Amino acid sequence: MNDNLSERLRFLRRVVEREIHHLRYSSGNVFGSPMTRERAAKLGENEVQAERVEAYTSRFCRLQDTTGDKLLPLWLRALGEKTGAVVDNLDRAEKLGVLASADQWLYIRQIRNQMIHEYIESADVLADALNTAHDYEETLIAFANAMLADVQRRGI
Repeated sequence: MNDNLSERLRFLRRVVEREIHHLRYSSGNVFGSPMTRERAAKLGENEVQAERVEAYTSRFCRLQDTTGDKLLPLWLRALGEKTGAVVDNLDRAEKLGVLASADQWLYIRQIRNQMIHEYIESADVLADALNTAHDYEETLIAFANAMLADVQRRGI
């Protein structure tokens, strides 16, 4: 493995660890009380809470993007694995034991898209997407941490 790949992995480790920290912080701010349809509908009237939800959504999406689009292919390359389309990379991660389910990851991606694109029109969709994202938050974090732990274990 070349030094550039090692340096990039070290950089992504720092980024992912920071993103996890920020996501957990935002999660605590948003989910201190249940995210109901009523609460979601009132975000337009509550700027502080709207900002917190926006931060959570952004941080969730950023961690998913960094993990799936940057860390995963780099980790696979570091292992000498062939990389390909996102679905192929996710399937490989599942086979290598760092991801519980590639299908579940794709489902989480759909939830991510709902949080970003559909919340303005429907408080029900936003509340459901936020609660589902929160339910899968630890799955997302576990996937990132599994790859980082593997890198460390291998001394890459």
